[in-house]
Amino acid sequence: MFEREQSTDLSDAIALLEKANAELQPELLEASDARRLLDAYGRAQKLAAFGIAALSRKVDDPGEIARSTGTSMGAAKAVVATGKVMGNAPDLAAALQQGDISMDQATKIASAEESSPGSAAALIDVARTESFCVLTDKARAVKLAAEQQRDLASRQHAARSGRSYSDELGMVHIHLTLEPHVGAPIVARAEAEAVRIAKAARSEPHRGDLKDKDNPSEIESFERYLADAYAALLAGNGKGRTTRPELVVLVSHSVAERGWNDVRDGEVCKIPGLGPVGPQVAKQIAKDAFLNGVFYDGKDLRQLKRWSRNIPVEVKVALELGEPPDLDGVRCVDCGNRFRTEFDHVRPHAARGPTSHTNLKPRCWPCHQAKTARDRKTGKDTPREP
Repeated sequence: MFEREQSTDLSDAIALLEKANAELQPELLEASDARRLLDAYGRAQKLAAFGIAALSRKVDDPGEIARSTGTSMGAAKAVVATGKVMGNAPDLAAALQQGDISMDQATKIASAEESSPGSAAALIDVARTESFCVLTDKARAVKLAAEQQRDLASRQHAARSGRSYSDELGMVHIHLTLEPHVGAPIVARAEAEAVRIAKAARSEPHRGDLKDKDNPSEIESFERYLADAYAALLAGNGKGRTTRPELVVLVSHSVAERGWNDVRDGEVCKIPGLGPVGPQVAKQIAKDAFLNGVFYDGKDLRQLKRWSRNIPVEVKVALELGEPPDLDGVRCVDCGNRFRTEFDHVRPHAARGPTSHTNLKPRCWPCHQAKTARDRKTGKDTPREP
């Protein structure tokens, strides 16, 4: 009887949604009405996600779930895993049941909850208030912190892989999965080379090969320069020099004192912004590295003020560690992205804003450009009286 009532309720809801779809004419709507309806459709999608995840515990067949939902096998397997975790995580189940989070958010939270039981509640709060990339970042950090004690280094080494394939346009895709201490320097060199290529494009705008073919008045996107940079480095032609350190590993002094054998509660051995590395890996890196000491009292890592535009390298390294006590790298203060972050003067340097800790905030390149444009429009970059 209960099953029949549920089926009837769902049929009625589907019929109403079908009617709404048939009557939907986006081109006739005001922007405010379109946003209101978009929120309603989004909530309907989240509510449906709970039923799919809950029923996956009974069906437990990714292939059948993929066919029913029209998703990939990978996405269906993630749904099954999420459904299983929900059985022992009432906070996660309730948030999805009430439509507070999406299926994609739930799968990230479930993965962290599985490794670190009890972490779901805090991550649900992140999902409610932050962007998806911030949630992904924090869930990954929780998972890696829990995995640090489970021979993470050997599992990272075993997980390395590489593959290539071509798409329908004939483009060659190269996918590399590298250990953190191997991949981080490569990424740093490629981004430095991409910046060099982008600067060349800005200084020589007449060069047709550096223009965006779809919009000739615009310089190409940074991602295209990054592809050129990786190609140049793989061919042995790129410089790949950067003013930033290629690799920063943050290690608690007590880990080194004990012989680099383990990492205990309250200690760290990690690459800020990426996650933990094995202490033996850090020890090998330390043998060939320039070592710097960073001292902080658990609350404050640095206090600096400088009125020149440039930031000293050692200060930039300290800033890029992120905020204590987590020291988990930096992300854009506007969108939460970690890709291609730059330190922006909150009060513009042109307006005599100091190069100080309180006046420097990380922003990704697009958000930095947007903030600079806003400052110019509102006159905030106008020099103040001394």
